[in-house]
Amino acid sequence: MTNTIHIVGGGLAGSEAAWQAAEAGARAMLHEMRPVRGTDAHQSDSLAELVCSNSFRSDDAASNAVGLLHEEMRRSGSLILRAADAHRLPAGGALAVDRHGFSAHVTQALQSHPRIAIRREEVAGLPPKDWGSTIVATGPLTAPGLAQAIRALTNDDGLAFFDAIAPIVHKETIDFSVCWMQSRYDKSGPGGDGADYVNCPLDEQQYDAFIAALLAGEKTEFKDWETSTPYFEGCLPIEVMAARGPQTLRFGPMKPVGLTDPRTGRRPHAVVQLRQDNALGTLWNMVGFQTKLRHGEQTRIFRTIPGLENASFARLGGLHRNTFINSPRLLDGQLRLKVRPDVRFAGQITGVEGYVESAAIGLLAGRFAAAQLLGHAIVPPPPTTAFGALLAHITGNADAKTFQPMNVNFGLFPELKVAKGQDRKQALSRRALADLEAWLESSAQGRGEQRQLAAV
Repeated sequence: MTNTIHIVGGGLAGSEAAWQAAEAGARAMLHEMRPVRGTDAHQSDSLAELVCSNSFRSDDAASNAVGLLHEEMRRSGSLILRAADAHRLPAGGALAVDRHGFSAHVTQALQSHPRIAIRREEVAGLPPKDWGSTIVATGPLTAPGLAQAIRALTNDDGLAFFDAIAPIVHKETIDFSVCWMQSRYDKSGPGGDGADYVNCPLDEQQYDAFIAALLAGEKTEFKDWETSTPYFEGCLPIEVMAARGPQTLRFGPMKPVGLTDPRTGRRPHAVVQLRQDNALGTLWNMVGFQTKLRHGEQTRIFRTIPGLENASFARLGGLHRNTFINSPRLLDGQLRLKVRPDVRFAGQITGVEGYVESAAIGLLAGRFAAAQLLGHAIVPPPPTTAFGALLAHITGNADAKTFQPMNVNFGLFPELKVAKGQDRKQALSRRALADLEAWLESSAQGRGEQRQLAAV
């Protein structure tokens, strides 16, 4: 079936890759192993299931790199951003979604597309060569058989890091005589009202006791093969942050800045924030509280937080091992495996970190594969765009010797000699969107299509 692009993995990257390939005119076959084979993190067989946070982070396209990436994806016809916008929840300046509505939207869109077929099966080894063009988008939880085959093919031991999951609390069990609703600095994002987060205040004595309990709590023990795996700095377990110093959390996820306790009229010593996790507003995610504490310890320790004494948890925190390849060494500028160019990689397995970044690389892989299959010119996005900056980082700009997962950030963009701070970020964003429009137009012309430009 060489006239079909095969995508292995039905997460955010694989779903976006299949959509982009089909929308470009190619046929796509999406292979997803769930429910035939489950994982330690997934809870359903839906495509594009969100297994960690329900937040896509900042939606500020003018001065935040991930918000800019959101906008680039919207203008590029992203299925993932379309579903996220359709199921967004109040979250200040962030884009948070109802995780179940979101994944159901993506699943339905892919199932109903006339050029996409879905197979529920495990691809236990390397994709057969007679498949032709293939995209591996198996993410951080790649099945052991495929992971071992990739290691053998690339002569690479692979790189890995731990990623942790935050607990979710039933809102009805939160004590609002202690907690209150407020966004930092009363910032109101789309769909929000400036009071989008639940805030649990701690005084100095309560904070010190909480830190001591975190450090003393019983943690999950690692298997022998996991002990040398490093954490990703952008998603550290809360007790690992606490071990770096008693004040670390007050300058991290428990920082109280921009918040005022209505009972005292003052800023608290520290605060635990919870973010809405479903459309009904019944489930709330503990922001930044990824953890490897044992479940019994989580319940005991987190119930010492003021306002959560009687908390009921819909999900407790967890820890899973993420794997990714050494992309700067193994992939070319079109995301193809150098030793086997019929195979592309996309998503977190390439060493990008985050939902949006993973989907963005899936978007590019799907477009590249479709262009090659249909005989169109492959036009990479300019490095001045968020797309191009991420692509350039994982396929050459990063040092292969020290390669680690990376979120999109303005440090990946080519320099622009303007004022620092917000002015610089806004200038980088304006340049990126202008260059994106030119790229999308040239790509459409290369396919002989007419494209309706999105409003700036």
